[in-house]
Amino acid sequence: MIPEYWKDFVNTNQVSGADFEIDDASDLSGLGGELRIMTAEQCIDESTNYYPGILVVKNNYIPVATCLLGSGDYYYINGDDGNRGPLYRIYHDSVDGEELQEHAIEKVLENFESLLSSQRL
Repeated sequence: MIPEYWKDFVNTNQVSGADFEIDDASDLSGLGGELRIMTAEQCIDESTNYYPGILVVKNNYIPVATCLLGSGDYYYINGDDGNRGPLYRIYHDSVDGEELQEHAIEKVLENFESLLSSQRL
């Protein structure tokens, strides 16, 4: 389920469990945020046991990080984007039955690897 390129990114850069801050100016949604890169086990748990993970995994979104600011939102990559694809935020309260509400998914970074230039907490 987790793409090899994501596993390689995490392992090569030793960022499993690492915390990052994305400033408002760097965040394409303008919100900014603080996040923690999840372990593979946490990624699988979020995508198989909780919403919106259960819903969006059907569209190849894979949870890879959790919000540290208490929002309950997770950060995702999309397996269809391939290596060096965007990082997305999907709002946890955006599920309406078995559908996502409009504007539930926001692109945060054009390339998830740019996390490495963000401030590490």
